[in-house]
Amino acid sequence: MQRNYLMKRLSTVGRILATTFFCLSAIAFAWQGAFFFDSSAMAAPTSSLATTAKQSAREGFGDAKEFIDDAKQQVKETANKNASRVDRATDNNSPIEGKAKRDRDRIEKRAEEDAARTKRAVDDTKNVVENAIDNIKDAFSN
Repeated sequence: MQRNYLMKRLSTVGRILATTFFCLSAIAFAWQGAFFFDSSAMAAPTSSLATTAKQSAREGFGDAKEFIDDAKQQVKETANKNASRVDRATDNNSPIEGKAKRDRDRIEKRAEEDAARTKRAVDDTKNVVENAIDNIKDAFSN
């Protein structure tokens, strides 16, 4: 009875060690593969990579600005549509109509402010990305 108990424990320890060894081997293999996965990118001149990265970043940030403009325009259109609905539904110069127009003006103003603030944030992020690309380019060129 004692012998079976010992063999079960040894078998369990052996399985745990084998699993640990297998996992560590897989991690080491994946880690090594990450450094040498695309050797052509490592051999390419950094200036062309940096230029490509900058162009991609500029295009992406340009798309973001267009999206911001589209969102601003949609908010304005919705505000105008709501104000015109209230205008059609109420009598001339009613207090509700005046409030709807004030709300429309306030919404349009906020849309402009929010769009401008978001565009500034996009520009700041673009500058940070471009500086990071330049720093990486300088690090590899030295």
